[in-house]
Amino acid sequence: MPIAPVTTAIILAAGIGHRLGNAGDRPKILLEFAGESLLARHLAALEAHGVREVSITVGHQMDLVAAAVARVRWGGRITLVENPRYREGSLVSLAVQAARLRSGEPLLLMDGDVLYDPRMIGALLAAPGESSLLVDRDIEPGDEPVKLCFRDGRIVDFRKKPEHAHEWFGESVGFFRFSAAMAAALADRCEAYVAAGRGDLEYEEAIRDLILAAPERFDAADISALPWIEIDFEEDVARARRDILPQLGPAAAA
Repeated sequence: MPIAPVTTAIILAAGIGHRLGNAGDRPKILLEFAGESLLARHLAALEAHGVREVSITVGHQMDLVAAAVARVRWGGRITLVENPRYREGSLVSLAVQAARLRSGEPLLLMDGDVLYDPRMIGALLAAPGESSLLVDRDIEPGDEPVKLCFRDGRIVDFRKKPEHAHEWFGESVGFFRFSAAMAAALADRCEAYVAAGRGDLEYEEAIRDLILAAPERFDAADISALPWIEIDFEEDVARARRDILPQLGPAAAA
């Protein structure tokens, strides 16, 4: 079955970023690297790959994100969706995007706090399977990385602490491509968890449910050769500027 073109993306950027220490004086999506924010870099990468509709979940200091969006010179359309419960788990930040998830179109889902090589977007769009994830085999030890686990070439678990037997695992980048049907199913799972009082969960738990229910509908692209980093801690900011940024070109949307 041919993969439908994707022109829409959801970016999650509502969190507080309390683990950033002195670097966390603004939403993480507004952190700047070589004078260009993560927001600008996201938009440039998405536009280069044909994505012209972006919906951003905001919460913490949402006025700063709104002001930054108003200043961006970008040819597509950007919508801000507020998550008033942004102090809870990231699952709530995805649940408020239910209308977008049920739009009847395939879409991308992205964490807003990642500095990365734009070719990762191309790899995600070109990945096989109805819905796809990105995996990096060069994973750091410990419980912090979300692990994408494989057995016999199929995804069998997706958690920081996997429960199912597997042959190997890598780190999830936090970027996903969903078919229209799978995006709608994801909205259902998120809303079910919120209705059950589980707004403390991270959104990966809802995605895990879908993978375990129908692993044949998911695949992954290996981007181990491409530079990227998730910005969680103050040392991540320093590492991003020291090790990752020199490998990247400038963003074009700021």
